[in-house]
Amino acid sequence: MSLTGELIPQTPMRKAVARRMSDSKREVPHFYACTEVEMDAVGAFIAEESDRVGRRITTTSALIHACVAALRSNPRVNSIWTDEGLLQVQQINVGVAIALDDGLIAPALLEADQLDLAGTAAALDDLVERAHTGRLRASELSDATFTLSNLGMFDVSVFSAIVTPPQVAILATGRALARVVPDDSRPRVATVLTPTLSVDHRALDGADAARFLGVLKQTLERPNRALDGPLDE
Repeated sequence: MSLTGELIPQTPMRKAVARRMSDSKREVPHFYACTEVEMDAVGAFIAEESDRVGRRITTTSALIHACVAALRSNPRVNSIWTDEGLLQVQQINVGVAIALDDGLIAPALLEADQLDLAGTAAALDDLVERAHTGRLRASELSDATFTLSNLGMFDVSVFSAIVTPPQVAILATGRALARVVPDDSRPRVATVLTPTLSVDHRALDGADAARFLGVLKQTLERPNRALDGPLDE
């Protein structure tokens, strides 16, 4: 090869990410499902909750909480693939993709279904801070049952993520955009998010993905009912 330039050595983290993602794309038969979610109501709800509890609550926190609701309603999605069968996990541990200088990790908010929205925001802030300072616990790095990858803070509207084995699904979200939407006979402008669920087709089918996205959409579009407390049964 005659090309010249600066060689940037692969870090151990980048090598690990490369190996896991290559294995996933080679061995896991992916399929993808999208929906459209109006985010104006949840945006207003987040602002009200931030004022009420005296701390900033991000859209990512609301997305995590909505994922928990969808996982509770669709426990097959909260599963681990094994050679012996599909393990439906009792705990809901939502991994959150975090970009570091030398790679990407997705530590888990453990037992995320035990948290209300403000608690989710506080736990997420703590998780991100400890990820950047190298103080994550081993269980947070190994026990995620589902992952959210949110690029809404960038100018990215839609993307697809790669499933992280042995999990069977991952949700990718970008930036919500202003769109003209039909409303009976009068069109109106709404802020619309297009989440994409990547799914391991060995474990789940299209109906599983559709039901998950349906609960996610309903939870975000009706936040006063769905996001005001822990998501216990």
